[in-house]
Amino acid sequence: MYQVILLKSESSFARARWEQVEEVVDHEGVAYTLRAGPRQPLSTDHAWDPIVVYAPEEIPEEEFQEWYAAQQPQVEELRLKY
Repeated sequence: MYQVILLKSESSFARARWEQVEEVVDHEGVAYTLRAGPRQPLSTDHAWDPIVVYAPEEIPEEEFQEWYAAQQPQVEELRLKY
């Protein structure tokens, strides 16, 4: 299983668990591309599945980086050590 984070905007995200990951997926009518992962986090107080991060296909890499940084405070998976 994979722990999936879908960055919907600079301030909105969704979590999911998927059995496989694809380069491009459709979620709620929006095309998302794989931007980070899969990465296996280092051990913490519990076991983690590999983490993958998606963002809308139309946003450039620079904007993805901004969204990622903006979401880190509220999305635990984005703060994990790998």
